[in-house]
Amino acid sequence: MINTGPPSERVSDIAALQQVSNGGGTVTLRSFRSTAPEVVALARRDELVTAIAEGAGKKGNPGERRSWGASLPTLANLLIKAKLREVAMLIECSLPGSSQRADVVLAGVHPKTGDDNYVVVELKQWSHAELGWDSDLIAWSLYTRGDHLHPVDQVRGYCRYLQRDFAVLHDRPEALHGVAFLHNAKKESVEPLFHLRPDQFGRLFTDDQRDEFIEYLRTQLAPTSGSSAADRLLTSAVRRRATLLNSTTADLHTAGEWLVDNQKLAFEAVMSRISLSHRSKLKTVVLVTGGPGSGKSIIALSLLQRLRAEGRRVRYATGSEAITKTMRRIYGKQEPDLEKQITYYKSLTTMQTEWLDVVICDEAHRLRRISTDRFTQSTLRTKRPQVDELIEAAKVPVFLLDENQVVRPNEVGTIDHIRDHAARAGLPVFQINLDGQFRCGGSAAYDEWVLNLLDLRAFGPMRWKDDDHFIVRVASSPRQMEEFLRSKITPTVTARITAGYCWEWTPEPDIDGTLVPDIKIGDWSKPWNKYKDTIGGPDDPPPSWLWAHDPRGFEQVGCIYTAQGFEFDWAGVILGPEIVAEDGHLVVRRDANKDKQLRSKKLFDEDFDILIRNTYKVLLTRGMQGVVIYAVDPATQEFISGLTDSLI
Repeated sequence: MINTGPPSERVSDIAALQQVSNGGGTVTLRSFRSTAPEVVALARRDELVTAIAEGAGKKGNPGERRSWGASLPTLANLLIKAKLREVAMLIECSLPGSSQRADVVLAGVHPKTGDDNYVVVELKQWSHAELGWDSDLIAWSLYTRGDHLHPVDQVRGYCRYLQRDFAVLHDRPEALHGVAFLHNAKKESVEPLFHLRPDQFGRLFTDDQRDEFIEYLRTQLAPTSGSSAADRLLTSAVRRRATLLNSTTADLHTAGEWLVDNQKLAFEAVMSRISLSHRSKLKTVVLVTGGPGSGKSIIALSLLQRLRAEGRRVRYATGSEAITKTMRRIYGKQEPDLEKQITYYKSLTTMQTEWLDVVICDEAHRLRRISTDRFTQSTLRTKRPQVDELIEAAKVPVFLLDENQVVRPNEVGTIDHIRDHAARAGLPVFQINLDGQFRCGGSAAYDEWVLNLLDLRAFGPMRWKDDDHFIVRVASSPRQMEEFLRSKITPTVTARITAGYCWEWTPEPDIDGTLVPDIKIGDWSKPWNKYKDTIGGPDDPPPSWLWAHDPRGFEQVGCIYTAQGFEFDWAGVILGPEIVAEDGHLVVRRDANKDKQLRSKKLFDEDFDILIRNTYKVLLTRGMQGVVIYAVDPATQEFISGLTDSLI
């Protein structure tokens, strides 16, 4: 029976909020849980959109809210017509570790086997669509007047994601199915989309195929209650996702299969642009932009693997010693040929013009003004901009970046900088903007909270509201932070402590080989990560470039240069005396910073200020499950504590 009370009282009846184990932490899966008759009844009372927003924990933008009101009653009426009134509808079903959501997951019982069975449904209001960018996987919609991932491939991505992550589906892929339903379109108006061959995880139905869609649903779902099947899905254990630090070459070979939504759209668009550029012999610069955890690196690695498989001459390059050396260590030992294709920006400066088919510049916010440094041979020294060298090295240079991660004075990797140099070379620029969040537990809300905390958004600091995807804690001391994080570490759960560069760094260890505990706060002290790059014995601290990957790294505090580009399950962040609270905002104190790279008198205060804010933006967004914050300045500690009730 449907509760006819106000939405706020009804949420507990039809919303699903489950917490499941994930390698020692928890993952919250949230959806608006209902049935077809309930959805129709709520829509008639004009309460459906409000109920979904409350039950699924997602406010939704105006377009999403219109879609809920238009598409969901259509699907619900079809289920009623199919006599599937008791099938559970998990609406706006979250994907673990991601901000992405499936429109609807239908949970029920297979009519022949009696086993749990699930159908993922992607709903589109499109009336006309065609293929775009000379790709079978990119669709152009007249409704949105924009490019999208083919809806069948979109729902396939959701199915693969669920089958990979949910333990209840690991050994039962036959229990999962995917459908895209374009309920405003006729088959002939979207005919090009049918060229993509249907399979278990993806098939397409339009408005004039409703009878076929009903028959399909009847083959997958019995007219009995789907409540138990929904319970088992939502309470399933969740498999830990591979990250850059725990991946293997096997993960790399299949990386492209796990791209979802805009990640897959970006990947296919870049591949299409590369193919078009090579066929037409017209050089193109490609830009992929996105925040932390939006998937830039997994896209970059997927491009590397696909292009290698196609026999293209390709290099994956970064400006980070830690990332490059770590990736060479992880992948190179397993596949020596791959190690040669992972390199530094500056290693491409002497390459013959356009010898490469593609150069993939990951972490491109770390582009330097010039490649020349104090280690460059005098005969190779040049003042030529590094971006020009990279553009010239390949027929298609691809840059992946986040402008809010520029943290050094000589880093110039911005959209405008790359576009400006491409224009000077007379080259077109193809730009793709990512959305979505796959770090910070998939919490877009946390990412926005950090941006506002650091005044990188106009709203300024605001209170942190409990989020289903990510945990925020404030420690009363660095010792409490360390103890809390240490309790989270398991063979599969990682944690690291980082800090602003506000303490001097002793390069040489003590006589006994131990690192000097330069960071001293009260009676607590820790050394910075190892200064030198040499690898010692099993009891020695790891070299700086391996700090993020080696479990021994927890015994040292990392700086921005060793943490950037990596992720951990839990991140501890010490706000140093260089950033303090005044009048309800965080302000930067230049005299408290000890980073020699930022001491130049040529660096304007305004530029210094943004570099420090970007630094803490990076440090605060390294965690996948949660973050613990401690501020050295008492007033700042009180300020941060006042923004959240989540104290340890």
